[in-house]
Amino acid sequence: MPITPIPAVALRPVAYFPKGSFLENLAVRSDGSVLVSSLLHKELWCVPGPEPSLDVEPVVVQTFDNIVMGIVEVEPEIFIVSLSDGYTTHESHLARIDLNGWAPGMLVSPEIIYTFDYRARALNGSCLLAPGVMLIADCFAGHIWRIDLDPGAHHARARIWTEHPTMGMDLDSEVAPPPQPGINGIHYGPKTGYVYYTSTAQQVFMRIRVDPATLEPAGYPEFVAAIDKTDDFCIDEVAGFAYVTRHRGNTIDRVPLAPGHGSEVRHIVGDPFDDRLVGPSSAAWGRNPNHPGRVAYVTVDGGRTAPPPDGIIRDAALLRIELQPAPVEEAPAYATVGRS
Repeated sequence: MPITPIPAVALRPVAYFPKGSFLENLAVRSDGSVLVSSLLHKELWCVPGPEPSLDVEPVVVQTFDNIVMGIVEVEPEIFIVSLSDGYTTHESHLARIDLNGWAPGMLVSPEIIYTFDYRARALNGSCLLAPGVMLIADCFAGHIWRIDLDPGAHHARARIWTEHPTMGMDLDSEVAPPPQPGINGIHYGPKTGYVYYTSTAQQVFMRIRVDPATLEPAGYPEFVAAIDKTDDFCIDEVAGFAYVTRHRGNTIDRVPLAPGHGSEVRHIVGDPFDDRLVGPSSAAWGRNPNHPGRVAYVTVDGGRTAPPPDGIIRDAALLRIELQPAPVEEAPAYATVGRS
């Protein structure tokens, strides 16, 4: 049967970060600039737009007392940042940052709007489920948090939305530190009505149907595809694919959003090895109307977490990736289901 062929990929760095940076998550602002969390330095950065380029230096927006993880825009120019010391105390908070009228170099005034209890272990990926409702993946506790925000996002309430064995971390992993997280990236597809997530330790890409009335899970998580070394991803509901970063694998893979197509998981870039794509972590579509499905931004740590095959650690960077569709071809008769 016909399958969508692998697109051509144009990739270029648009910003470099200080040596030793471990870039974790990103969010693209409406003006085209990109917010990036630097995990170990506990910093939130901004790469100025409207089209980030090497001609403009990234700037620090804010330094926090805790590790900076997920970033979600919950109202125009109001962002909720997840702070979580997953490797030590597990102390976890939500910080509100209002960037209305902000420009690089100006001060911001973060506001802690919620502090989690003992059940939080390591907040990771996050997404907006509906106006005023967020989901956050807790990659060491193995569950998803639901966050309900008051208008203006000055106050929040949190509870566990769902949990499942596929979300659990690997306590017996032989992989070099840091520990392999369970549920990692998480995104909601409003057209399909599913929440999608990666689980690094369990090596799976999953989905959960959402009840449109209650915004609660409408059933159990459903297996979509087997894929190892995953981190985050962005989804194209029109084409029916997720584009998944393989942090320790140094590739970006295209994964069908519907179950039953596991044999169609493919590397789209990084195989053969590309020294610009070392340690890819997070991915997000650009905000220009023609960007979703075509232009994305990806963070890379340069191999800080897992050195690449050539052993060279490079500077962490923000990349711009453009997908150029190719004509449809027929699937070979010998295609078999298997892990990418």
